Amino acid sequence: MKLKVVCTPVGLKPMYDEDLDEKRKLKLGEVYQADIRLVRNLQFHKKAFALLNLAWAYLPERTQNGFRSIDGFRAYVTVAAGYYDLYFNPRLREFVEVPKSWAFDSMDNAEFSTFYERVKDVIWGIVGKWVSEEEFEHNLINF
Repeated sequence: MKLKVVCTPVGLKPMYDEDLDEKRKLKLGEVYQADIRLVRNLQFHKKAFALLNLAWAYLPERTQNGFRSIDGFRAYVTVAAGYYDLYFNPRLREFVEVPKSWAFDSMDNAEFSTFYERVKDVIWGIVGKWVSEEEFEHNLINF
């Protein structure tokens, strides 16, 4: 069980309703062991996905079809940003680049910040043909 908690003067408090539901499963008086660590900024994580979704929305249909799906687009952008693992594929008999996860717990805040900037550069290289930087930034804030 994982919960996100905030430290208050009176103790640890569940952050979200889902975390409160999980905490309620714990029996009063029982002793539990917890692994406490700082989690990534949820709003920044959401902003990264807003960036991806906005870029997807700006792509002309012909380009979207080239990626087939937003998941394919995310994989492409992730690899192009340099966040991938290299594996040997025996069927293809070559090494393939497998994109790393954008999952909330997969990177700390500092690594995710660097990742976000690299992804933003890759995306700008793609959508910069169809939109001005000012319009894109404005729409990202409002996305």
